Amino acid sequence: MTLLDTPFTQKLGIAYPIICGPMYPCSNPELIAAVSEAGGIGVVQPLSMVYVHDHPLHEGLQLIKKMTKKPFGMNIIVEQSSKIYKKRMQEYVKIALEEGCRFFITSLGDPAWVIDQVKPLGGVVYHDVTALKWAQKAISAGADGLICVNNRAGGHAGALSPKELFDQLKPLGLPLVCAGGVGDENDFLEALKMGYAAVQVGTRFIATTECRERLEYKLGIVRATENDIVLTERVTGIPLSVIRTPYVDKIGVKIGPIARLLFKYRITKHWMRLWYGFWAVRQFKNSSLHGDTSKEYWQAGKSAGHIHAVEPVAAIIARFVAKARE
Repeated sequence: MTLLDTPFTQKLGIAYPIICGPMYPCSNPELIAAVSEAGGIGVVQPLSMVYVHDHPLHEGLQLIKKMTKKPFGMNIIVEQSSKIYKKRMQEYVKIALEEGCRFFITSLGDPAWVIDQVKPLGGVVYHDVTALKWAQKAISAGADGLICVNNRAGGHAGALSPKELFDQLKPLGLPLVCAGGVGDENDFLEALKMGYAAVQVGTRFIATTECRERLEYKLGIVRATENDIVLTERVTGIPLSVIRTPYVDKIGVKIGPIARLLFKYRITKHWMRLWYGFWAVRQFKNSSLHGDTSKEYWQAGKSAGHIHAVEPVAAIIARFVAKARE
């Protein structure tokens, strides 16, 4: 078994252990298809597909299938903030299965119901984790592998370094995916040599020709250093990795004392997540695809420091693969 031939690639039937991480609002069908076509696997973020890129889920998945015949995945956020939300996610899983998707990444909650829905049809479920206790819960629910979100990730990052998280989770015996900090071929090689079965890449794939985000966002990633990545609570109430911009500096990165208090209690926490989620949907849609540059929240991880150009997906993956083959 080589660095590129791992339990992850063997199980999914793909060439290279590279996931295009699901991103709101950046996961457009063209980007997802390009990663799958180049030998990795693109993952659909359904809320992005439906509410940002304006494709009903069935149609969006069919569009991907027109651009590539290779496997693609689906992300399901399983945090049960309401019965209506869970019903919608269950419907998204059903649609994905109907369209031939067999790889699912679950996030922010108990993945058991997704696993129960997809396993009878041969589905594979990997769960996002940031620490051992969440990994153990995912294993109890029947997860096939773990997306190990480290402290270099964009979006909702973890607290541990890639090495710390790997060492903590390796004894569990499941395939591990490095999520965060992979911006170039050297980062890719380092993660595989560390023992990860795959990498999940987000920030690097935003700065591509296939991603439909505005050029200003992509160039923001290209120009950013690691020190330009900051954590803000003002988008979702939970620390989110973004590029420091004048707008971020203007409004600050901390939520107010009342919001912080409401996030501490079980019932009010769910309502706060619903409110922040609704606000974030509008905020990211307005500030990315639709050109409102006055309120810029550009999600990115510390891998931005290793990204120096906007490039086609295929060129990036080819460079990653060549490095691993050396």
